[in-house]
Amino acid sequence: MHWPAPITMHEVAQDRGPVLVTVEYHIDPNNRTAFLQALSHYARSRRRDGAYDWHVFDDPAQEGRLIETFLTDSWLDHQRLHERVTRTDRHYEQQLLRFQISAPKTTHLIDAMSDK
Repeated sequence: MHWPAPITMHEVAQDRGPVLVTVEYHIDPNNRTAFLQALSHYARSRRRDGAYDWHVFDDPAQEGRLIETFLTDSWLDHQRLHERVTRTDRHYEQQLLRFQISAPKTTHLIDAMSDK
């Protein structure tokens, strides 16, 4: 397990969800095609481990800023995704890091209506 646990301000019920994860990347725009190719390999790992509705978005206001998004069904499913990280996943992460101008920023968001 080389992914750090998500930081939370309070305990999150295991059944809350869905969970939206965003990863913000800043890359050299000249490496966009190679970065997206490397990211597509990593997407397979995310889906294998339970993520769904995976996308990558360009920021039209800032060249080289891309946002990866994916969903998991619940907070528990997201925690399990952290537990399923493999050496192959680590390899894909290292491939992505080659293109980074700054460290990626990961954000975890939980459906606000799921605690009603």
